[in-house]
Amino acid sequence: MPADEAVIGCIGRLLIGTRGSAGPGEVLVRVRGGSEAFLAWSEQPLVAGTTVLVIESRGARQVDVIEWTDPFDGGV
Repeated sequence: MPADEAVIGCIGRLLIGTRGSAGPGEVLVRVRGGSEAFLAWSEQPLVAGTTVLVIESRGARQVDVIEWTDPFDGGV
């Protein structure tokens, strides 16, 4: 299945934590005017509830994510 370009750069929240190389978690991503669930892979384990940024699509409803901190949230 081809990569889903629309999801790259979107913000989501982990429903199920990732386990790094040991396996994926699940992320709910705001995309296409709604929210969609994807399997989420990350280099390091991330706990459920973590806000993440989608950095790559693996196709077949799977994405690579990194932890995301909004630079405008609670700033100045």
